[in-house]
Amino acid sequence: MKDFIIPGLDGAPAFSDRDFGTPARTSQRTVTLTIDGFPVTVPEGTSVMRASNTLGIAIPKLCATDNLEAWGSCRLCAVEIEGRRGTPASCTTPVTEGMVVHTQTPKLHKLRKGVMELYISDHPLDCLTCAANGDCELQDMAGAVGLREVRYEAPPQAPLANHFLRRQDGDANPQFIPKDDSNPYFTYDPSKCIVCSRCVRACEEVQGTFALTIQGRGFDSRVSAGMAGDSFLSSDCVSCGACVQACPTATLQEKSVIEIGTPDRKVVTTCAYCGVGCSFEAEMRGDTVVRMTPWKHGKANRGHSCVKGRFAWGYASHGDRITAPMIRERITDPWEVVTWDEAITFAATRLRDIQARHGVKSIGGITSSRCTNEETYLVQKMIRAVFGNNNTDTCARVCHSPTGYGLGRAFGTSAGTQDFDSVEHTDVVIVIGANPTDGHPVFASRLKKRLREGARLIVIDPRRIDLVRSPHVEAAHHLPLRPGTNVAVVTALAHVIVTEGLYDERFIRERCDWDEFQHYAEFVAQDRHSPEAIALLTGVDPQDLRAAARLFATGGNGAIYYGLGVTEHSQGSTTVMAIANLAMLTGNLGRPGVGVNPLRGQNNVQGACDMGSFPHELPGYRHVSQDATRDVFERLWGAVLDKEPGLRIPNMLDAAVEGTFKGLYVQGEDILQSDPDTHHVAAGLAAMDCVIVQDLFLNETANYAHVFLPGCTFLEKDGTFTNAERRINRVRKVMQPLNGFADWEVTQLLANAMGAGWAYTHPAQVMDEIAATTPSFAGVSYELLEEKGSVQWPCNELHPEGTPIMHVDGFMRGKGRFIVTEYVATEERTGPRFPLLLTTGRILSQYNVGAQTRRTANTVWHDQDVLEIHPHDAEVRGIKDGDWVRLASRAGDTSLRALLTDRVSPGVVYTTFHHPDTQANVITTDFSDWATNCPEYKVTAVQVALTNGPSDWQVDYARQADLSRRVLPAAE
Repeated sequence: MKDFIIPGLDGAPAFSDRDFGTPARTSQRTVTLTIDGFPVTVPEGTSVMRASNTLGIAIPKLCATDNLEAWGSCRLCAVEIEGRRGTPASCTTPVTEGMVVHTQTPKLHKLRKGVMELYISDHPLDCLTCAANGDCELQDMAGAVGLREVRYEAPPQAPLANHFLRRQDGDANPQFIPKDDSNPYFTYDPSKCIVCSRCVRACEEVQGTFALTIQGRGFDSRVSAGMAGDSFLSSDCVSCGACVQACPTATLQEKSVIEIGTPDRKVVTTCAYCGVGCSFEAEMRGDTVVRMTPWKHGKANRGHSCVKGRFAWGYASHGDRITAPMIRERITDPWEVVTWDEAITFAATRLRDIQARHGVKSIGGITSSRCTNEETYLVQKMIRAVFGNNNTDTCARVCHSPTGYGLGRAFGTSAGTQDFDSVEHTDVVIVIGANPTDGHPVFASRLKKRLREGARLIVIDPRRIDLVRSPHVEAAHHLPLRPGTNVAVVTALAHVIVTEGLYDERFIRERCDWDEFQHYAEFVAQDRHSPEAIALLTGVDPQDLRAAARLFATGGNGAIYYGLGVTEHSQGSTTVMAIANLAMLTGNLGRPGVGVNPLRGQNNVQGACDMGSFPHELPGYRHVSQDATRDVFERLWGAVLDKEPGLRIPNMLDAAVEGTFKGLYVQGEDILQSDPDTHHVAAGLAAMDCVIVQDLFLNETANYAHVFLPGCTFLEKDGTFTNAERRINRVRKVMQPLNGFADWEVTQLLANAMGAGWAYTHPAQVMDEIAATTPSFAGVSYELLEEKGSVQWPCNELHPEGTPIMHVDGFMRGKGRFIVTEYVATEERTGPRFPLLLTTGRILSQYNVGAQTRRTANTVWHDQDVLEIHPHDAEVRGIKDGDWVRLASRAGDTSLRALLTDRVSPGVVYTTFHHPDTQANVITTDFSDWATNCPEYKVTAVQVALTNGPSDWQVDYARQADLSRRVLPAAE
C-alpha cells in the first residue's frame, strides 16, 4: 500500500508505520554497535533486527513483527556477526556493545533465497487473483531476496488453489481442507498458510484468548481454531482481528478486502464504541472503507482491537440509515421528507412558539455521549445561550455521574486517576461492578496479560464474569455480593484494613486530612461493618472478604477498576466515595500501577461530562451559580446565562407530564430504550409539542418525535473524543457526510435559525473556544494533538503535554478527604410477589442500545436478549433452557428466552438491553442515586414465570413503532 495519510504537522508524517520486527525495549543502559558500516545506539536488550530497522536497514522477515515477541522460526532474517559462527536470526539475537553486523552478504543472499524457495514451493501461485495481492508480506519478501524461480516441484493443489493438500498416514487418497468461511468478517484459507505462527502468537500475547494452535507436522501443519470439528465461529475466537492483522499472507483475510479490493490510502481516527478509545486506521479505496485496522501508535489500545471496532462499522452504510430530514405535525402522522431549510425552520419556529406560550424554561436538550467534544459543547452552548436556560442533560449522567460526584468530593477532580498503561505495573487488581472482557475488551486483554504475568485479581460482582475463571486467568477471590450491597462490602474491606492495622499511615498523614481519617476510621472500625456482621445482608463469605482485604492492602501496587455496577445504584455516589477511601487507606494513588479507574461505557462519556452537559455545571465541572465562571462564558458568548440549575432528564419528563415542559432536542441518544421506567419516558415524550431527534436511524425515541434530523457517523466528521483515561483523541473525517452535514453543523443551523449568529467553519475553532474557557483543556489544540497523537487532561501551563497520572504530588483539592459511607438499603425490595433481583449488563458483540451493532453481522453472536437464571430458580418455576418467560416488576413486564446458568447466584437474574423488542428498561424502576439521580438499573425486584411468547405490551409497542415509522413517498 502506498500514499498513506498519517497525521503530522505540515503534511509530514508524525509517526512511522515501519514494522521494526520486534518490540521496543526500555532500559537506562544503551548499547552501540555497527550494522553494515553504520553505527547505531539502542537500549540494552534490543534485537539486532530492531536496531537495523532503526537505521532504516530492513532485514527480510516473515515470522517477526513488532507487536509480538521474537519467535525465530522462519530463518529469513539471518545475519552474519563478526566473531560468531553461523548465521543467527536477527530477531532473537540481542545487541551487544561493539557488535559488528552484516545484513547483506553473498552467503546470506543464498541462504534467504533457499528459504524462500521452500516457502513458495508449498504455496499457491495465484498472486494475480489473490485478495492480498499488493498487500502480502510473502510476496514482498520473495522480491526482497530476489527469488525469480523455484526448483522444487509443488505439491498437488485443489482446483483454483482453494484447498490445501493434507496427507494422512495409511490414507492413499488425499483429503482437501476447504476454506473456513464461518466467521462473518474474515475467511481462513489453509492452502496459503506458511505456519509462521504469528496468528497463534497474536491470539496468545495480544488478545489472551488462546483460541488458536498449530495442528499436525511438516506439510500437514496448519492453524486450528479450537478442537477437532470447530470452526472459527464455533471456537473460543472472539473475532478481535489480531490474528488477521498478524497474518503475512491471505490465509486469514477480511472478507471486505476480498469483496472491495486492497485499500490504497488510510486515515487515522478514533473508534466510536466503548470508552477505551482505540485508535484505528480507516483503510480506504476511494470513499469506501475497506477495513479498520488498529493503529500501532494508539496509546489507549497499543495496536489492538475488539470485534466491534475492528469489524462492526458496516452500520455506516446500512439501508436503515436516514439521510434526509423529516417532519410531521403529530406523532401519529407519517413522516414527510423535506429539505434541510424546511426542517430547521419547522424546528426553530416550534421551539420559539413553545417558549412564547410556556416560558423560556419550557424547552431543553440532551447531549450525546457518542458525539464529539466539539458537538457536545455546541449543544450545551445552544441550550444555555440560545434557549436561555440550563435544561441540559446527558446519558453520561445516566451512567457515570456518581463518578464525578464521588471522586470530586474525595480527590477534587471528576475522573479516573491513571492511564491504561498503568495496569502493566499493578500487583493486585480489584474489578468491581464491571465486566471488562465484554464491555472494555481491549483493556481486558491488557489486564489479562498482566494477570498471566503474576498479578492477583479480586472480582466483586453478583455474576461470575469471565475474569473470575477462564482457561488462562483465575481470580484470587470472587465476592459474589447481592445486588445493591456494594457500600456494605467495600466498607467491610476497609474495616478489615483499619482494624488489622494494614493501612498506609505515612501516605494518609502526608496526603490526606488526618482528622477526617480518624473520624472515618472510628466509623469503619465499628463491629457492624465487619465481614461477619454483613454476611447475611451481602451473601459474601466473611473469610473470603477478609482474605481479599488483606491481599489488596499488602499485595503491592493496588488498582481499582469499576463500572456501571458501581454507579447505577441508589448509593452509587456513596460506593464511589467508599472506593476512594479504600485507595487512600492503602496509599494506592499517584504512581503507576495503582489508582481509581472508572471504565466508561460509551466512547465519549468522559467528554460529555467535561463539556458541561449537566444542568448544574458549565464546562470544566464549574457550577452555574459561580459568578466568575458565568462571566467567562457570558463575555465570550455574548449572552446572559441563568444562574439556576436546570432540569435533568427525569425532571424534564415529569414536567412534561405536568404540562410545563414542551420541547426537547435530543442529539445522538435514545432515551426511550436506554433510560429507566420506559412507560414514564414514553408518557413524557408523548406529552411534548416538539421533540427533535438527531440520529443515524429512526430510533425508539423517534417514535415520539416531530422532527428527525439525520446524523452522521464518526467516519464522516472531524473532532475529538475523550476516553476513560482522560485521553483526548482526534476523530478524522474519512468520507463526506451522507446527510450533507456533520452533527456540529446541524446544531449550528438550528442555533442560527433561533438567532444565534454563530460562524464556526471547523471543529478546531470550537476546540479553541473550549481551551479558552475550560482550565483543564487550556493547552489543548488540534496542532498539539497532531504532534503528540493524543494528550490527557489536565493539559495546561502546568502540564503542557497532559497528565497521564493524577495526584502525583498532591490531590487536586489539596488534602485527600475520607468520607463516611453509611450503607442505606435501596427502597427497591424483594418480597412474595417479586422474590428475585434483576441486574443488567452488556455483551461483547453488542453495544449499548444496539442501534449500530444490530445493523452489522455481530447479530450472529447475539440476536436477542436472554434472561440468565440459576438452575435452582428455574427448576422451582418449571423453566427449561430456551423457554419463553415473563419477566415482571412493579414497573412493567416483558417476555424473553431463558438461559439456565450458574454464572448468576440463586435469587439473581441477569439480562442485557441491546434489543428494543425486549426493552429491559420497561422493567426497571425510577429509583436513583441520592446525589445525582443516576438510575438504579442494577437492582430491580422481579418475578419470572413461564409464558408462551411476547407480552401484550411488546405486541402493542411493536404496532406503535411500525405506525410511527411510516414515511410518505418523496414527491417527484
